[in-house]
Amino acid sequence: MISMRYHIVSITAVFLALAVGVVLGSTAISGRLLSGLTDDKSALGTKVAELQTGQNGLHAKLAEADRFATSVGPLAVRGLLAERTVVLVTTADARPNDRDALVSLLAASGATVTGELQLTDSFADPRKADQLRGLVARLQPAGTQLPTGADPGTRAGGLLGALLLLNKENNQAQASADETAAALTGLTSAGFIRSQAPLQPAQLAVVLTGGAVDGDSAGDRAAMVARFATQLDRSGAGAVLAGGEGSADGTGAVGVVRADTAATSVLSTVDHVGAAAGQVVAVLALREQLEGKSGRYGVAGNAEGAVPGIVG
Repeated sequence: MISMRYHIVSITAVFLALAVGVVLGSTAISGRLLSGLTDDKSALGTKVAELQTGQNGLHAKLAEADRFATSVGPLAVRGLLAERTVVLVTTADARPNDRDALVSLLAASGATVTGELQLTDSFADPRKADQLRGLVARLQPAGTQLPTGADPGTRAGGLLGALLLLNKENNQAQASADETAAALTGLTSAGFIRSQAPLQPAQLAVVLTGGAVDGDSAGDRAAMVARFATQLDRSGAGAVLAGGEGSADGTGAVGVVRADTAATSVLSTVDHVGAAAGQVVAVLALREQLEGKSGRYGVAGNAEGAVPGIVG
């Protein structure tokens, strides 16, 4: 007769065998799994090292290209803007180093920078759009006409275009010195601009901005600068909007302009002004504006070419 004790011993033996089997099986699987993971880790480490080496090589080539562009830039633009005048407009996020390099190249091209003006953060703030729109209407010089566009960027571009640029038909100032001083003082007092005196109207304009715009209102801010620059171009003999890395995507002013065929038909854009080559291209594009042409230049996917005259 089979006793209860026999049953208990039998059941215990079965469970013990199962436990031993599980342990042995999991050990074998774990060993193979760990071996596979180790191999994968080693392969990934090798791939990362290869990519890092490639990246370092690309950075070295870019640095060398930048040094080359810095060296030949003044020679490439020499005399292109001789006896021409240029006004420089910067946004709050424009890099000082880009500004300095661009001013130096403009001097090498023979151009005279007649003044500089900075658009503050408040200028592109959508929460202050109504305030800016109303102020622009009050500061409009006599004899000038603001654009019909209702957005504040276009209207501010019309006002500042009349103050900063000469009439392209007769090369004469579009506003008197007193009107210009009053309007600039009004915009400065309201916190929309900062200007450096003396500031004289010029034939051409460069709008220098940063890269991609961050924040909840990034799109509105970028559109504000884009529309301002486009209207500024229409107010004189020509203008170039030059931005840094990321400016050509959807959150950058250059990208906003390039998405608007009406804007790109008049305004030239450069998307890599943070590089020495981009600064040279900005001057070349400014020269092209004098010939009534425009283009999208740089390294972004929506650029039509690297430099004016070379498409693709």
